[in-house]
Amino acid sequence: MELTRYVDELQHQLATAAAAGGDEARELAGRLTAPLDAAVRLVLLEALSTAANEITAELAPGAVDVRLRGRDPEFVVTPAPSPAFDGAAAPAAEPARPAVLDPDDVSTSRTTLRLPDQLKAQVEEAAAREGMSVNTWLVRAVAAALAPTATSRPAARATSTSGRVTGWVR
Repeated sequence: MELTRYVDELQHQLATAAAAGGDEARELAGRLTAPLDAAVRLVLLEALSTAANEITAELAPGAVDVRLRGRDPEFVVTPAPSPAFDGAAAPAAEPARPAVLDPDDVSTSRTTLRLPDQLKAQVEEAAAREGMSVNTWLVRAVAAALAPTATSRPAARATSTSGRVTGWVR
């Protein structure tokens, strides 16, 4: 996403507003527009990052990340996995995925989480391995932990003829 057109538009609007104030105001606006370029870009990036975090909270277990490529942001969308059901048992390496969050609940909450340093390092490594922020990784982990598991299904649906059992045990 190229931010230059938005920065240029803001500079144009500032120049137009300053024109009504006469030559002195126009000259001051001209001196302010160049230094404002970096500040405007930073504010736009912060707004885009906040928007991506809010979208990620609604999209969990999917995610939207904002990455900086040169001077411009780039959006990376990680869709939620779509579970395919073919009647066969799921492989042991694939944990149960969380259910989609309620789309009517658009609010987010800030929570302070204190982790031991060793666990924090492991969380950061896991998030980096999956190419996402720690916050996005934690939202997914919590959503997965709270999702209904295969063991909550009725026993009649959980039967298997392969003799192999996979899943979580409480």
